[in-house]
Amino acid sequence: MSDPKKTSLHAKHAELGASFTDFGGWDMPLKYGSELAEHKAVRATAGLFDLSHMGEVWVEGPEAAKFLNSALAGNMAVMAVGRAKYSVICNEAGGIIDDLITYRRGDEKFLVVPNAGNAAAVAAALAERAAGFDATVTDASPETSLIAVQGPASVAILHALVDDSTKALISDMKYYAADDATVAGHDVLLARTGYTGEDGFELYLPNEQAPALWDALMAAGADHGLVPAGLACRDSLRLEAGMPLYGNELSEEGNPFEANLGPIVSFKKEEDFTGRKALEAIKAEGAKRVLVGLKGLGRRAGRGGYPVSSDGAQVGVVTSGQPSPSLGYPVALAYVEPGFTEVGTKLDVDLRGKPEAFEVVALPFYTRAK
Repeated sequence: MSDPKKTSLHAKHAELGASFTDFGGWDMPLKYGSELAEHKAVRATAGLFDLSHMGEVWVEGPEAAKFLNSALAGNMAVMAVGRAKYSVICNEAGGIIDDLITYRRGDEKFLVVPNAGNAAAVAAALAERAAGFDATVTDASPETSLIAVQGPASVAILHALVDDSTKALISDMKYYAADDATVAGHDVLLARTGYTGEDGFELYLPNEQAPALWDALMAAGADHGLVPAGLACRDSLRLEAGMPLYGNELSEEGNPFEANLGPIVSFKKEEDFTGRKALEAIKAEGAKRVLVGLKGLGRRAGRGGYPVSSDGAQVGVVTSGQPSPSLGYPVALAYVEPGFTEVGTKLDVDLRGKPEAFEVVALPFYTRAK
């Protein structure tokens, strides 16, 4: 087995005393001290994340939009320049190869951002599917770093590192939008996106510039309660926000409709995208299982793989679960049979042989104050 890859910020994490974990083949910071403190900082002030393990694939050319409409389930052609769209790339059976964000950077230029463990597979699938289109696919993942500032203080932190015109750009930027900007003297692609349920930004730039930008952000955030944040709190934050994680809620064995991602699948577009026929059949037949949110009525948390039952009969399985630091009770995402999805439905989660009471609740579990 090969050693895990390291991001350009690995030395910075080591200096900060991070505990590391293998994630998608990368040696990534799990936490720097207390994952609970990091979680609470993102909710109250701000956290700084290294997301350089994510992929970055550029798609360019006269038929770039048409090509992406044939490769992805969403309608990329209708996206305005400067905006972003969440979508999935599927196999012929409608299974999810990955969920990803696509940024439209020009009429003929898009940036596709897949998850770390799937970056190579997505880049390969896009390159293969581009055959016959006047479009080029370039995997820029190896030379690109990604830093995220997430939390209520993120705007103030970035404002400390930019000129007045860029301050206005940051303040006025819509959610799921992106633009070129200069931050702390570094030219970046600045996007108002994230995976925490909080306001925040993601900054893309070349690897060699990432350590200096990280230091600048840490210094600017010192007066705003910014802390470095690892993958442990990233997971608890996204779970509270009801956001699916590939490998837990999403997989090639599943499909968008059972994961409540039906609205991002476009059957109105003319392109015969990969998996379209299978997904049309799945939509017509109805999902055989549905992803729901579960609130624990006791103190014990369900974990991924734990059975979910009703009156002693198994009706589903937990995909992600843990105590919610923000809400003070256990939360979980679970796939259950269609008859058990109504809000208020009482279910049991088998916690190593002992049933624990949960109930179905609306997602997300946590919503930030506007």
